[in-house]
Amino acid sequence: MSEKQDTELIIKEAARDIFLKKGYAGARMQDIADKAGINKALLHYYFRSKEKLFDVIFFEQFGKLIGQVKEGLRGDMNLHDKIEFFVDKYIGLLEQSPYLPLFVINELSRDSERFIDKLKSFEVYPEAASMIGMMMQEMEKGAIKKYHPFHLLMNIMSLSVFPFIAKPMIMTITQVKDEDWKELMADRKEQVKAFIFNALEI
Repeated sequence: MSEKQDTELIIKEAARDIFLKKGYAGARMQDIADKAGINKALLHYYFRSKEKLFDVIFFEQFGKLIGQVKEGLRGDMNLHDKIEFFVDKYIGLLEQSPYLPLFVINELSRDSERFIDKLKSFEVYPEAASMIGMMMQEMEKGAIKKYHPFHLLMNIMSLSVFPFIAKPMIMTITQVKDEDWKELMADRKEQVKAFIFNALEI
């Protein structure tokens, strides 16, 4: 890795920490420069503005999550396997980027129209529509219980995301230790899938 790549990585890691703690509006470029151990001029050399830096960090990570999920959902799997894949991949990626849900919430609160425009650029609709269509076909065949397909997507997303949003509260209430959190999230994947399959009666 070159010196330039090293510096960019250090800046991104510092910016992720500052954006997560202070939100987009509260974060200052000087805070990020201080956290990265560089001067503000060098920070502006790599990233011209706070908005550009935020976009690089957030949408790079968000794009990674969306891309991997889309790739799997394009595959030739039945509905049961697609749900399993979606839950496993979604929670797995959130484990790698646990700050992402808070970034999404902050962005939706700060500038929802801009966020939605960015989201559209990832073209997630075809894969979501395919999964919804498959679910409706299974309902017509009587293979699963009739169930509004939008609830399926919302349940998977909410059941998967909530622990990462509420992690500090959950750990305080339950006294779960950091070293036990990974095991808990591994079990969470199975619990979410069981909940969804039970609702659909697969």
